[in-house]
Amino acid sequence: MFRRSFRRFCAGEEKRVGTRTVFLGNHQDSTTTTETYIAPRFCDNRIVSSKYTLWNFLPKNLFEQFRRIANFYFLIIFLVQVTVDTPTSPVTSGLPLFFVITVTAIKQGYEDWLRHRADNEVNKSTVYIIENAKRVKKESEKIKVGDIVEVQADETFPCDLILLSSCTSDGICYVTSASLDGESNCKTHYAVRDTIAVCSEECVDTLRAIIECEQPQPDLYKFVGRINIYNNSTEAVARLVCYFFNLSLGPENLLLKGATLKNTKKIYGVAVYTGMETKMALNYQGKSQKRSAVEKSINAFLIVYLLILLTKATICTALKYLWQSTPHNDEPWYNQKTQKERDTWKVLKIFTDFLSFMVLFNFIIPVSMYVTVEMQKFLGSFFISWDKDFFDEEINEGALVNTSDLNEELGQVDYVFTDKTGTLTENCMEFIECCIDGHKYKGIIQETDGLSQTDGPLTYFDKADKNREELFLRALCLCHTVEIKTNDAVDGATESADLTYVCSSPDEIALVKGAQKYGFTFLGIQNGHMRLENQRKEIEEYELLHTLNFDSVRRRMSVIVKTPTGDILLFCKGADSAVFPRVQKDEIASTKIHVDQNAMDGYRTLCIAFKEIAPDEYERIDKQLIEAKMALQDREEKMDKVFDDIETNMNLIGATAVEDRLQDQAAETIEALHAAGLKVWVLTGDKMETAKSTCYACRLFQTSTELLELTTRTIEESASKEGRLCELLNEYQKKLNEYPKSSRSLKKTWTEHQEFGLIIDGSTLSLILNSAQDTVSNNYKSIFLQICMKCTAVLCCRMAPLQKAQIVKMVKNLKGSPITLSIGDGANDVSMILESHVGIGVKGKEGRQAARNSDYSVPKFKHLKKLLLAHGHLYYMRIAHLVQYFFYKNLCFILPQFLYQFFCGFSQQPLYDAAYLTMYNICFTSLPILAYSLLEQHINIDTLTSDPRLYMKISGNAMLQLGPFIYWTFLAAFEGTVFFFGTYFLFQTSSLEENAKVFGNWTFGTIVFTVLVFTVTLKLALDTRYWTWINHFVIWGSLAFYVFFSFFWGGIIWPFLKQQRMYFVFAHMLTSVSTWLAIVLLIFISLFPEILLIVLRNVNHGSARRNLSCKKASDSLSTRPSVRPLLLRTFSDESNIL
Repeated sequence: MFRRSFRRFCAGEEKRVGTRTVFLGNHQDSTTTTETYIAPRFCDNRIVSSKYTLWNFLPKNLFEQFRRIANFYFLIIFLVQVTVDTPTSPVTSGLPLFFVITVTAIKQGYEDWLRHRADNEVNKSTVYIIENAKRVKKESEKIKVGDIVEVQADETFPCDLILLSSCTSDGICYVTSASLDGESNCKTHYAVRDTIAVCSEECVDTLRAIIECEQPQPDLYKFVGRINIYNNSTEAVARLVCYFFNLSLGPENLLLKGATLKNTKKIYGVAVYTGMETKMALNYQGKSQKRSAVEKSINAFLIVYLLILLTKATICTALKYLWQSTPHNDEPWYNQKTQKERDTWKVLKIFTDFLSFMVLFNFIIPVSMYVTVEMQKFLGSFFISWDKDFFDEEINEGALVNTSDLNEELGQVDYVFTDKTGTLTENCMEFIECCIDGHKYKGIIQETDGLSQTDGPLTYFDKADKNREELFLRALCLCHTVEIKTNDAVDGATESADLTYVCSSPDEIALVKGAQKYGFTFLGIQNGHMRLENQRKEIEEYELLHTLNFDSVRRRMSVIVKTPTGDILLFCKGADSAVFPRVQKDEIASTKIHVDQNAMDGYRTLCIAFKEIAPDEYERIDKQLIEAKMALQDREEKMDKVFDDIETNMNLIGATAVEDRLQDQAAETIEALHAAGLKVWVLTGDKMETAKSTCYACRLFQTSTELLELTTRTIEESASKEGRLCELLNEYQKKLNEYPKSSRSLKKTWTEHQEFGLIIDGSTLSLILNSAQDTVSNNYKSIFLQICMKCTAVLCCRMAPLQKAQIVKMVKNLKGSPITLSIGDGANDVSMILESHVGIGVKGKEGRQAARNSDYSVPKFKHLKKLLLAHGHLYYMRIAHLVQYFFYKNLCFILPQFLYQFFCGFSQQPLYDAAYLTMYNICFTSLPILAYSLLEQHINIDTLTSDPRLYMKISGNAMLQLGPFIYWTFLAAFEGTVFFFGTYFLFQTSSLEENAKVFGNWTFGTIVFTVLVFTVTLKLALDTRYWTWINHFVIWGSLAFYVFFSFFWGGIIWPFLKQQRMYFVFAHMLTSVSTWLAIVLLIFISLFPEILLIVLRNVNHGSARRNLSCKKASDSLSTRPSVRPLLLRTFSDESNIL
């Protein structure tokens, strides 16, 4: 019966898909049983953020770990050692692999255990459900969709609820959603109007209604649904939504799981989404994985070293059979083959020998490097969070690292894309002035005679009509979404004393306060009526009929109100480009002059318009709005169409100017980024004049910068837009090609000579990217990119959020794949933050959507300077050194093993003992490089931030290019050769002891290994520039541990070993003075090239520092012009614009 009535009420509506039906209180009338009705199954309210269970942890974790190439490779090697007769024990590969797998599994298991514990705390928390008119205590996980939940002050919502009623008479409750989006300010939510009075357990339990809403989706700020309330006879009596419209359910009615009830004693709500279908749970899903350039370099190096491994194994296999081609070498008298060995298929034997050599040399692939890199990234990310320079006292927060996988990418950025409002500017708005019918007003009234009396000198030009003045101020007081909080209940003329305005948009608060300056005070909303106090201290009430909300596409908002006399008015405010086409043409000119001048002065401008609506026209509009808001599918598109039809044929009243101050040190930060070789693009939705003024103020454009303009203004000069665009593109390209080329790199050239800047707006960008013909569009795009690459700075204004992402993607796909970074503070910046290689969110005043979706978040734009120039530089240098060092020390380790085969008849005899093979990467050489990669500062942090040019030295992945890789490889080859042949020549003397005892092959291998461990560790000590007690402890401690372990391993007869080949070998080796001298001499010879390079480098640096000090002294005599003001007040010089 419910559903039949509902269908009758909704007759004619489109077929709906993807919706759910919820019965309030899970009450289904007995009449529903007459129809075929299958109750829907919804998930329970358990939250499961954990990844594993007790039963699937082992197989699932192992599967994930062996998807990594290095782990899978070592697993294959281990299986080969188990199944094939190989020269080394399976322990040599199995134990390091087991260590890596175990450490990773313990780390991931512990993290998952923490998630399990957090889940249980939430799932077992106490909630109160209304059942049979009683308040029933339950665990949170027992909540079902349709249950009516009672939530009290300061409690967290256990699931997503539709607000039915609150303890307040108007059905309002206040909520903080800091755990969801980081916004700590209170947000206002509204109950359905016809359920406001349902404030007790008995009343709630008797309520009969069904809710139809969209299926769960993760967007925190969108919700579409409607409610149908029935009386006792099950007839539909109301179909309701939000506080104002009494029509549909929107995000203002939805209380999200994880948010907290504030300043409200209690509320009743009905559960619509539970458990893993809540918006909070749906947002657990991670963003697409971003990979750093260093990871790609590691994979490339792995392939090279794998080829080296295959080459070594192939050479040794071939030479073995060449060696065995001589009969007495193949089967010497002391080692006769068995009949089984003689009968073995030769191809199989060759393949087995090849695998044996692969096993013997497999340690050239550093399996432990992955664990070390992960630990370095994870632990290193804490230095950003701990940096006190990133702490902002205003918001009492510091920097936050959302992903540690991209730390080194901060040191490789080529392009920075930044938002303007809230990122370069403070997003702290102050009402400056306004114009009404072309008359300018600026000042504060002293008397009640309109705006004619001002404080101070004359600050208006002539005067508009008094009625027009009041109409304009009423528009400012009524056309907004500002909420009001009062400290105490007040009435009468004193109502404005303790008002606190709250809104997600600082612009709207500034406009309401601007109206208050001129005598019109907004007093809040009561029972659907907006109340304001006029200049005569009279209270006026306007019934709020509809709000046409702002969005970034329409760029305007409107309200429809009914005056006390019964007239219906529409007030609209928005950007000039969104309002001017919708007002009378003859009204535009006088206001446009002020709008353009205010934009040039750097102010944010909004135009105000209105129109009267006849009663019969309003009935039509009201019906259209109801139909659009009742739609469950494509609701936003339908509402936009209706809004577009309503906001036409308006009358322009005037415009406002609001100042958004530049952020502290924003100009210095951009200047430093330019000096570091980074190209900075500003992507904003603001007017071109406002954005351009800000760009000059923050030094993105210099006074000498010649601006190239691709905007609607320049394109519309011709009848054919595409023809004019093509003409301008070719003209600019030709002009830039005439610019003298330098033999030096482009990056260094344009940092020294700032010549050209480009300005483009959204409509022109659409013309370039979406031309009628694909070939023409591609040609436009190609020329446009060439122009952009040769410009020092680019300003993109009037940009939609999607266009911001398109620009970032376009630059990402340039030749050479430049590294991009996007920084912004608002929801409209999320698309470009997700698109770029590195996303930075500013914890601004437009919510925390950007910060939540970013890789890193900082309180202010100025923190980007240290984040990139200091932290990014050091992170990249550290991890690049770590990667090169790992490959270097493993090549040093395996090369002597390879050379040894030439002296043992390619018999696959290992040079090192199995314990040394196993412990080399795990214990002897792991901690020093980890400490180095966390603590090293080859250049002081203050120096890095004060001299941005140092950033260019590591750009382009400089430390992981072919040149450094070849240097490290040849260094390892040289040292490995010294280790082996130095010890080999030492052994030319048959006796190294006074008692004429001859050392054996295990002593030979131990000497080589000792020289190896000391050399690679001391090499790291030579590379260390920033010593701490931790470096000393791990470097000298690792060497001491090696010596202790060698004595310990060889000093005991181990019962589980079949052969005690290392028994007392190390101790006896050190009894020889020749061995001591050889070890010291070989270490010195191996490190001599490095020592020589350090000496030469210090000499060069000393002379460079002297030259730099002389240059600074000369530069001080001719300093640059004085800094431009923080925000230009006048900007009318158009001589530099083409």
